[in-house]
Amino acid sequence: MSTQPINVLFLCTHNSARSILAEATLNHIGGGRFKGFSAGSSPRDNQQPNPIGLQTLRNAGISTEGLSSKSWDQFALPDAPHMDLIITVCDNAAGEVCPYWPGKPATAHWGYADPSAGDGSDAEKAEAFKATLHAIRRRLDLLVNLPADKLEAMTIQQTAKDLAKA
Repeated sequence: MSTQPINVLFLCTHNSARSILAEATLNHIGGGRFKGFSAGSSPRDNQQPNPIGLQTLRNAGISTEGLSSKSWDQFALPDAPHMDLIITVCDNAAGEVCPYWPGKPATAHWGYADPSAGDGSDAEKAEAFKATLHAIRRRLDLLVNLPADKLEAMTIQQTAKDLAKA
């Protein structure tokens, strides 16, 4: 297996909540074996990561440095980092036509409810973000602890899809 980290791109529609949580968490627990990125199919103008999500990450001891909302188009550019695995984390992004990804990375869908949706109080949304972070962390813990043979290019596709069932 290569000494290069496995690059994982998490996609969601606006790249402000679930994909940001996943990117930060993978970079926190990846141990140098993994590098997380995130993007959205249609981030809004001047969109920033959800402040409740950022606070949830900080409360969990996870760095929020460098997190930003961005379009997935920047990861399809010739000078973009090569992605080994692309994971959609919201149902909207899973159904959209994705750009061409150089190198044909493995793909999977890990759906999570949007913790920022609805008219709940900030406290209720904070609890929803905490629950979403916990669910993402559980799945990412499984990913980062897989043996090397489960992460090879030919098997990572099925491995990632299997983790969606976990």
